[in-house]
Amino acid sequence: MKIHFDDIDKKLLNAIQLDFPLIREPFSVLGTQLGISADEVLRRIEKFKQEGVVRLIGPVLEARRLGYQTTLVAMKVAEDRLDKAAQAIRQHQGISHGYERAHDLNLWFTLALPPGVRVETELQKLSAIIKPEAMLELPALKLFKIGVFFDLVGDGRQMVNASTASLDIIYKETDLSPADKLVINELQQDMLLAQRPFDVSSSRLGMDIDEFLSHCQSLRQRGIIRRFGASIKHNNVGFSANVMACWIASPEVVEMAGKKAAALREVSHCYERKTSPLWAYNLFAMIHGHTRDDCRMSADKISEETGLSEYILLFSVKEIKKTRVKYLL
Repeated sequence: MKIHFDDIDKKLLNAIQLDFPLIREPFSVLGTQLGISADEVLRRIEKFKQEGVVRLIGPVLEARRLGYQTTLVAMKVAEDRLDKAAQAIRQHQGISHGYERAHDLNLWFTLALPPGVRVETELQKLSAIIKPEAMLELPALKLFKIGVFFDLVGDGRQMVNASTASLDIIYKETDLSPADKLVINELQQDMLLAQRPFDVSSSRLGMDIDEFLSHCQSLRQRGIIRRFGASIKHNNVGFSANVMACWIASPEVVEMAGKKAAALREVSHCYERKTSPLWAYNLFAMIHGHTRDDCRMSADKISEETGLSEYILLFSVKEIKKTRVKYLL
């Protein structure tokens, strides 16, 4: 079903993805920006939710700053076991994204595990359930970009807090106060659509609203909250295609290539990842487009600009799971 968006809808969807106001009356601020009332903002967002456009509104947390280990996993799963595998992925609290992809390695998912839980142990448990014919763990070595933004307006805006620097992946847990932890746990619920949504959250914690919002702002400033905003179902806003593009990049050029790929608006994630004897590709970019041809053209552009000729495109065949991991502290 094609969903119609008027100009205000498009501007509102852009705004709530990019930088949702962490203040007492956020919908009033959004309304002022768009020239409509706070009630009208709430009505439109409620409609987006009913139509399946907005999944939820909440924080995107930096897992590594919370002490969580993260990795990308690829499996080769027999056709008659894919349903069983999908069920296991949906039920696992540490898996946020899971896709069936067009490749011999046909099942891909991201895994985040709390301190004290070993990745190898958890993968053994999943392997016992799914029974893959092959399994690869491909942890990130370097981050070039992370920041999903589906631009409905086309005005050239970028996600202001998307990381586009070259950063080595370091797992360093941040010192959090008891109040920080309470606020993080509370924020991870889908935000209430009310004029003063954070009043309800602060009241549940027995915390003054100004203190609660101060903690929210501090968590964002410290990079623990990477972004606070809406998670959008891309198929319902016209971005019906996405591909995981993977290149073989030598150590001498991987930094240059990663930065060039990250500079493209249609690239939401870009990493250097560990290789294996079964997987020589080390530069990964998630590319979004209106069509598969759009994605192919973006991948071709990256290849031309970087000189990397060995690459593969893994298109999504089926979205098994897409959510935000709940980090319980």
